[in-house]
Amino acid sequence: MGLEPNRIKAVLFDIDGTLSDSDDQMVEKAERFLWPFLFFLNAERRMKTARWLVMAVESPGNFIYNLADRFDMDSFFIRALDRRSRQRRSRPRTYRLIPGVCETLDALKGRYRMGIVSARDEHASRGFIEKFGLSKYFSVIVTSQTVRHTKPFPDPLLYAAHSLGVDPDACVMVGDTTVDMRAAKLSGMQAVSVLCGFGSEGELRRAGADLILPSLHELPVVLGIQN
Repeated sequence: MGLEPNRIKAVLFDIDGTLSDSDDQMVEKAERFLWPFLFFLNAERRMKTARWLVMAVESPGNFIYNLADRFDMDSFFIRALDRRSRQRRSRPRTYRLIPGVCETLDALKGRYRMGIVSARDEHASRGFIEKFGLSKYFSVIVTSQTVRHTKPFPDPLLYAAHSLGVDPDACVMVGDTTVDMRAAKLSGMQAVSVLCGFGSEGELRRAGADLILPSLHELPVVLGIQN
């Protein structure tokens, strides 16, 4: 049916692959790991292989996490994530902002209510936001630990909409994976996908994306805002 900008009063954003290029960081680490085994490939083919490997690992990870939700084992995983997060807090963490994010958020600020809905834990989500001074843009930050079920369940998106005081059908979820798109559709929201993360255009469309953009930078133009 396509995106209906006139309905939108609030915009929700994923972090990984949408605001942060953490997906690329994982691919770079995988490429370094694979180098001794794939040294005979050129750099481009090693990167493609590394990206495929990270995507293959991430998909079953999402499946297992959400399967745990269904069988009421999510508290076990949350405790495990808490322990892992505490262990990693003492280590320096590198955050990267996708180019054009601040300009996009500046264009939307004051016109829409905005929030974060991330599958990251609380510490990582807020660490990224504080690193780049993004808290001024968002009225609500929902992480994997905010509500009982995480994406692709609709719960975190519905929590964000309620916190913003906006009906779900007046919200749009912006993300880079099929998980984001499915969560948006299940919550009754519109869904915009960006191709700067892991999702391919075909799978994102099949997952229900109302609009697919090359990057976040095009969003204000689509919404009728001139940068």
